[in-house]
Amino acid sequence: MRTVYDAANLIDAHLVKHALEDAGIPAFVRGEALTGGIGELGVFGLVAVMVADAAEPEARALIAQLQLGQAAAADGDPDVDADGLPAGDPA
Repeated sequence: MRTVYDAANLIDAHLVKHALEDAGIPAFVRGEALTGGIGELGVFGLVAVMVADAAEPEARALIAQLQLGQAAAADGDPDVDADGLPAGDPA
């Protein structure tokens, strides 16, 4: 199994998992059971989406097409460029 997406939270992980499964790529959410024990503390890096080794290239291509984290740019916000950065920011 290969990790193809490090999720910010369970909802994020399941959205990606379902997108992969809709495309016919079986996926697994790693670390789902671990999040119940952390309480209110912010712990990062526990949850990830994994696929079989042979499906990794196709899964990564699909995840790239999802344009995660670019919602503000897609909404036409004039203060945000296509990369999700503030307009006019040279970074």
